[in-house]
Amino acid sequence: MKIAIAGTGYVGLSLATLLSTKNEVVALDIIPEKVNMINNRISPIKDEYIEKYFEEKNLNLRATLDYKDAFNGAKFVIISTPTNYDEISGYFDTSSVEDIIVKVKDLGIDTTMVVKSTVPVGFIENMKKKYNIDNIMFSPEFLREGKALYDNLYPSRIIVGEISERASEFANLLLDCSLKEDIPVKFMGSTEAEAVKLFANTYLALRVAYFNELDTYSEIKGLNALDIIEGVGLDPRIGSHYNNPSFGYGGYCLPKDTKQLLANYKDVPQNLIEAIVKSNETRKTFIANRIEELLNENSIDEEKIVGIYRLIMKSGSDNFRASSIQDIMKKLKEKGINVVIYEPTLASEEFSGCKVIRDFEEFSKLVDVALVNRIDEQVKILGNKVYTRDLFARD
Repeated sequence: MKIAIAGTGYVGLSLATLLSTKNEVVALDIIPEKVNMINNRISPIKDEYIEKYFEEKNLNLRATLDYKDAFNGAKFVIISTPTNYDEISGYFDTSSVEDIIVKVKDLGIDTTMVVKSTVPVGFIENMKKKYNIDNIMFSPEFLREGKALYDNLYPSRIIVGEISERASEFANLLLDCSLKEDIPVKFMGSTEAEAVKLFANTYLALRVAYFNELDTYSEIKGLNALDIIEGVGLDPRIGSHYNNPSFGYGGYCLPKDTKQLLANYKDVPQNLIEAIVKSNETRKTFIANRIEELLNENSIDEEKIVGIYRLIMKSGSDNFRASSIQDIMKKLKEKGINVVIYEPTLASEEFSGCKVIRDFEEFSKLVDVALVNRIDEQVKILGNKVYTRDLFARD
């Protein structure tokens, strides 16, 4: 079976790798460098399992810049293009998804489009009416950055937003290529499936925000946050997972998905959803204020330098889009604090008005305080220069 995948980010590339173990897969992208890398079996994103499969597996996978080449003859066209949240309109920018829908429609081919991009609640029904089509459905993805292929090989669940023969066929494609047994599969309406995605990510954001606020309370009151969190987590209804404090939630999904869900709540009574969005901003403001206080407490004048250790959202990822540390960095600069960045993946000499340092030894000698969202072996030599809220030394 030929399967086309539009978009080769975390979602698209992990699906392309997974499905190409047993099917012919053609991946479409608009960036020539990414297409060349995939065709030369070099992963354009950091993901241990994708890199391993590219090196070791005989994948029936190729990438192309030509959408006609990708879509013609494909039983399914999986759409996994980016949908960034537009702060002005208050909704996801779904133009990249609609562009693929129009291309497929204009080709007049016998195929089923499966949207994997995160979209507003009601999007699929709107597309069916707007373009007078029926060959489209939604299937949410639940992947972690850096572990996207692993999470496709061992999925927690498979949800397809349609109850039909083609929905079952698509679910079976994913099941057939996975390595896990007894995977829960649930079929439902497209709008309900869209809501599942946004509510799931907003709950995860809620959990991050909850433990961050617990940590804020502990730091202000001089309490041991680690003891409190471990004590709270001993309740089996709460558990000891997803509870490590951070500088705030960030990355591809949680910031934009929480805002989109809040936008979908227009004319619906709520307090909690809005609080989750606001809590993240409050946490980042607290961290920036805390750094300013520490500098004042230690009589460190404004000539001293605060270093940002990595822009990435978390360890094991190469993505720093919407990472919380960037907002903290901007808040520090607004306070007139000198900020430099250690980020070896950046080629530029400057990022957001801050000097970029790629040599860790230079960074360690230059900075007086180092903000570290996640501890690793390298930063341990910085000793008491480190400011972190990473209590468990894990994500």
